[in-house]
Order: sequence, then C-alpha cells, then structure tokens
Amino acid sequence: MGSSKIYSLKLFFFFLFQILLCKIQSKPTTQTLKIVQTLEGCQKGQNVEGLFEFKQYLKKLGYLNHVLDHNKFDDHLESAIKAYQINYQLNATGILDADTVKQMVKPRCGFSDLMINSNNSRYINGIGASHYEFFLGNLRWPHSKTHLTYNFRSSVDVPLEEDIRSVCMRAFERWANVSRFTFEEVEDDDVADIEIGFHSGDHGDGNPFDGPQGALAHASPPTGGKLHYDGDEYWSTDPGPDEIDLESVTVHEIGHLLGLQHSLEPGAVMYAYFDSGIMKRKLSRDDVHGIRALYGLL
Repeated sequence: MGSSKIYSLKLFFFFLFQILLCKIQSKPTTQTLKIVQTLEGCQKGQNVEGLFEFKQYLKKLGYLNHVLDHNKFDDHLESAIKAYQINYQLNATGILDADTVKQMVKPRCGFSDLMINSNNSRYINGIGASHYEFFLGNLRWPHSKTHLTYNFRSSVDVPLEEDIRSVCMRAFERWANVSRFTFEEVEDDDVADIEIGFHSGDHGDGNPFDGPQGALAHASPPTGGKLHYDGDEYWSTDPGPDEIDLESVTVHEIGHLLGLQHSLEPGAVMYAYFDSGIMKRKLSRDDVHGIRALYGLL
C-alpha cells in the first residue's frame, strides 16, 4: 500500500474518532445536581460523601470563597447555605432542606449570584426598593460605545438554527428600547463586540456546561462580549413542559453583557432561575431601572 493511501486511511480514522468523541461528549450528565438531591437533610456537624463537590458548586455560584478538601459540613457551609436561602426567600435554616434542594436543582443561568471578596463578605448592589444588582466595580461599556455589533460562532450543531437570528434580534431590541444602545448583526468572520454561540461541556472559557437542566447559558460582563448557550439543553421558541425558552434566556444573558448581575426579584428577567415551559421575555420594572441606573439614565 502506498504512503499516500496509508496517510489517507489514518486521516479517515482520525476524523471518525473525532466524530465519535463528539457524540460521546454531547450529553454530559448534571452530576452536581444529582449530588445535591442526595444531600437533602444534611446539616452542620455531619460528614457526608458529596459535600466537597457541593461546596465547589456553591463556590461557583459565589457563596463560598475557599473550599477545603473534605466532606465536612462546617460553619462556612452553613453560612453559605443561609445566604443562598435569604437570596431566594427561603427559610434561612442553614440546613440543606427540601425547599432549598428544590430551588437549587432548577434550570438556571450559569453566572454566579454574588461576588465575594477576599474577606468573604458578599457584595450586593440593590438600591432602595429595587432588587437589581451590578457587577463588582459597576462594570459597563464606555460612555462613547453605544452601538454594539454581534455575530455567531458555535462549536457544536446549533439547535433552532433557523430561529436563532430572529430570537437574538428581538431580545436585543428589548434592551435597545429602554437604554442608549443599538445593536447590529455582522458577518460571522468579522470582529464583533459580542460573540454568540452554542457549546457543550468544557468549551475553553473555564466555565464548562453540565448538560440538560443545569446551567443553561452564561455571558461575560462588559466588555467581554461572550454569550454561550449549552447546546445540550432542550431549547424551543414555543416551549413545552420539559423545554427551555431560548428567547427568555437570551434576554437574560444580554442583561449580563450590558452589566447587570442577577436580580433578587423573581419576576425580573435578570432572576437567575428559569422554569421549563415558561416564557419570560418582557423586561420588568426592576430590569429597566437597573440598566438605566447603571448608565446614568434615571
């Protein structure tokens, strides 16, 4: 067999392996959420398998700063759970009770709820009766930057490919109507202010996706300009009971791109959690006040 044929055969098997690997990796399990369910009822003083992984999850959400390598339910974990319970208007027991577990396993945005500084104090920038929050340092786009461009770059097959552009256009328009921003789609090979894409598992930004019904999407604060969807979710533009509304999540993630953190108001678009089968596309009073306060428009 000639060297060129051997090379072609090796190349064929290499690409075949890559295709199979992608298929194997395309549906990662939400292992952390399964662990949370097994830990229901845990409280301070106990040593339970899985608590270390659970503490890592709370760190990702912004409720813990340092995580010690053990499965002990310590004072820091109790305080973190209480902070989470207060945020989501649950009974602040510090115990991983049924109501807390039920809240934690809901589909949500992959961005953290809180910013924790080096002394473990939590930074929340709610103002008056409002519940909106800003990123630490009030990150925002420069005053002179009012026209933002966006394009699409994905590393996996795009669900609802025929709808994604119109979905994003409508979502951007909602924010344009209440702010000083305008948005424009540019060619995918152009340099854009915002890059939108679908990805799966570990996709190179240090914030891997976890499969269906976990972290749905995440976006970077200004001026990072990255909006990533989990390509393994069950996306829809008219969601059934087990599907996630793509436009609702898009409106939420654009809020992050513009500088809004998670709101503590359950009715706000910027609330961290989503319910399957539900559309929440319209900006609430809290969302509008938040973006206008951040950019000095009130």
